[in-house]
Amino acid sequence: MSESDKNIEFKQLNGVALAYLGDAVYEVYIRRHLIDEGVTRPNHLQRKATKYVSAKAQAGLISLMEEDNLLSEEEQYFFKRGRNAKSYTHAKNTSVVTYRVSTGFEALFGFLSLSGQKERLTELAQWCINQVESGRVVYEK
Repeated sequence: MSESDKNIEFKQLNGVALAYLGDAVYEVYIRRHLIDEGVTRPNHLQRKATKYVSAKAQAGLISLMEEDNLLSEEEQYFFKRGRNAKSYTHAKNTSVVTYRVSTGFEALFGFLSLSGQKERLTELAQWCINQVESGRVVYEK
């Protein structure tokens, strides 16, 4: 399979499939960050990770990305594709709107991963970590 065939394939994936991968990709960045910070106890890892990976945190982060004009047109397109995708799962402990926006956030990370944009992926993940740690994004239960 040629490189251009691979590009066509990922560009044809629906937003939920992109979000499925993006969720895992973003979570790895966060887990790595927490381990690097010295957080090692499982219950602490889970509790701290929620501040970065919850639907509410992700929705807040994508809102800040838009506010800061951080995303390219193509990145906005893949975010919207995820946000607008028909999902057959429902939100847990959050509104449907927040859940859909967070699905768009995850789709963006899935797109960046599948398109081989590792540098951009790392840049956005670090930006997200910085926003959470600066208190710009506040996790609420």
